[in-house]
Amino acid sequence: MKKLRMGLIGADFSLRAGMLEKHYPHDRGVMTAVCDTDPVKLELYEKEHPGSNVFLCSDYHELVVRDDVDAVFIFVRDRFHEEMAVAALEAGKHVYLEKPMAITLDGCDRILETAMKSGAKLMVGHNMRYMPAVVRMKEIIDSGVIGEVRCVWVRHFVNYGSTYFRHWCAKRENCTGLLLQKGAHDIDVIHWLAGGYAKRVVGMGGLSVYNRTADRLKNGEAPDRKASWSDDCWPPLEVTKLAPEIDIEDHNMLLMQLDNGVQASYEECFFTPDGTRNYTFIGTKGRLENFGIAGDCRICVWTKRRPGISEADLTYRLYDDSSASGGHGGADPKIIQAFFDYIQNGRTPSVSPVAARNAVAAGFFGHCSMRNGNVPFDIPPVKKEVLEYFNGTATE
Repeated sequence: MKKLRMGLIGADFSLRAGMLEKHYPHDRGVMTAVCDTDPVKLELYEKEHPGSNVFLCSDYHELVVRDDVDAVFIFVRDRFHEEMAVAALEAGKHVYLEKPMAITLDGCDRILETAMKSGAKLMVGHNMRYMPAVVRMKEIIDSGVIGEVRCVWVRHFVNYGSTYFRHWCAKRENCTGLLLQKGAHDIDVIHWLAGGYAKRVVGMGGLSVYNRTADRLKNGEAPDRKASWSDDCWPPLEVTKLAPEIDIEDHNMLLMQLDNGVQASYEECFFTPDGTRNYTFIGTKGRLENFGIAGDCRICVWTKRRPGISEADLTYRLYDDSSASGGHGGADPKIIQAFFDYIQNGRTPSVSPVAARNAVAAGFFGHCSMRNGNVPFDIPPVKKEVLEYFNGTATE
């Protein structure tokens, strides 16, 4: 098998680029070009990969037109996803694009249309579709044990929430907001497991905690990443060195009407002491709820009526496998493997570009709603020709 020649845009190996470096199958791929606007990161890459003969540049336009690049991995700030993905696709390169696909619906639709016209393959990094707990929940729901899903409740408690208020995410111009930036994961899972896409949304949210902190970074001062992830970053009102300007919400709520009649509710909070993702799906025959999303966790199902709170009728346990490597419960290596299988073997991934677009759409219009008096917003459907194209190449 010919090795996939990879170009990387965004060489911060302490973040998502590190996932690629660690998990790509070296017998099936080779890095041929790396781009970053920070010369320090390029120097570090060259130092850590002596003799690799990798092309280094600061302008992504130079990378995407190279003949020795087959596929481009894009790991940059969300606001740049659209322009870089479009440039790579127009150059005929396959693209792995970190989620969210873009920070506006128009941006997503432009990427989809460019991929359709170019014929190059596009995959968006919704790695939660490869998390064992999420996959197991889908299997249980698809088995019919809880019947036809009608209602969904999802809560996401982000215990490291102050991290997002220290760096570029703190500004709308970079990410639109966290309901889109962070919530795209959960919205996609809701869509996938409930079997439909949001067609109408109502959003509520606000900035009520991190706007009250006085200790801020000076303009140009870099945030301390280690401090951001420390359990010492507590309580929220005493957190220091936040971004100079913050105009995104620190808690968000979203009501969704899906196109198959399912009603869904999603809440996320960024100033909570504990961290978890909790999904509840209620169908015509029962209810499913997870306790834990990675490592040791339980998925409980109730199928019999009884008074009050009771033990589940069915319990599915997932255990932490210390032999399994990779972040997000082992999902990171699986999604990279899936991209290689998609490009080299034509194997359809579970991550659909249309689904990635619709996750952004729900988050984007949720923010529009909460910033415009909480009025409902209808989500424009994907163009017919675009939908038909991707229906033939990706799982919905």
